[in-house]
Amino acid sequence: MPIIGRSHNGFSLVELMVAMVISLFLSAGLFTMFSMSSTNVTTTSQFNQLQENGRIALAIIDRDLSQLGFTGDITGTDFIVGTNTNLSATAVVNDCIGAGLNNASFPQNQPAHFRRLWGYEADVSAENMDCITPDSNTDVIQIKRLIGPSVTAAEMNSSRYYASTTSNQIEIFNGSSVAPVLVNSRIWEFQHHVYYVEEDGDIPVLKRRTLSIGNGMNNDEQLVEGIENMRIMYGFDSNGDDTADSYMPVQNVTSLMWDNELFQRLVSLRVFLLVRSSQIDRSYTNEVTYQLGDKSIGPLNDNYRRKVVSTTVVLENPVLIRN
Repeated sequence: MPIIGRSHNGFSLVELMVAMVISLFLSAGLFTMFSMSSTNVTTTSQFNQLQENGRIALAIIDRDLSQLGFTGDITGTDFIVGTNTNLSATAVVNDCIGAGLNNASFPQNQPAHFRRLWGYEADVSAENMDCITPDSNTDVIQIKRLIGPSVTAAEMNSSRYYASTTSNQIEIFNGSSVAPVLVNSRIWEFQHHVYYVEEDGDIPVLKRRTLSIGNGMNNDEQLVEGIENMRIMYGFDSNGDDTADSYMPVQNVTSLMWDNELFQRLVSLRVFLLVRSSQIDRSYTNEVTYQLGDKSIGPLNDNYRRKVVSTTVVLENPVLIRN
């Protein structure tokens, strides 16, 4: 019988080449899609991080600054040592002392009002604080106030300072001591805070110095990572109606304004923070100029994303000194 040949069907060389080209296009498309998806995820993640870090930082600062000037039942009065103010507390070690005659943690027997608010711009202002090393061209702000709610003697922390107040008298004392006996008095924690920006490795951090017995002002709290710059504009009330008529940088704030003398009152603050992502994105070059109040930053031409967040803080308890 004759042998019948079998037909073998398959791809020709041309067909194989066409199939390979199509596969390459499909692979390139898929790679591009996944690359764009990964970039979008990175971008979204970094923007969310910027927004969240900025929100947290502003919330911390806002809560503290809004109670500036609160001194319990004696709020609205200057502290005059030997008249309405008594210091039985131990001296503060490692103190952070700002400019002015009366700007340590506790009021001093000086012919000047006790400064509860003060600030400067690092490496720009003529004054500074030796206790910290903030990043250059960033603002520093110092505040002193009592912290509510009031506490009982049994609730006091032995490592903290406290103040016993009435409507016309205050005594600052150690939390490890017996509370002073003042008629109709209440007890509050006394706190001194300094906010500033400082690098931790290669990451900028919003930090805060706080007061304690034994360690003084050497307590360094890292609050929020990624805060690269802080600018504070000071609201000045020029006509006595308790609202800001103008905002100025720290360099323009006078000694009279810091001390609330001769109607020179600071009644609100505008806080601007420049928030930076913690990681670089090689696919992105930052060519943006950022405006922090009166100050422009950039373009920095690096691979970090940034965002400016801001808030206005009305000082609910301004010092009511009129002379």
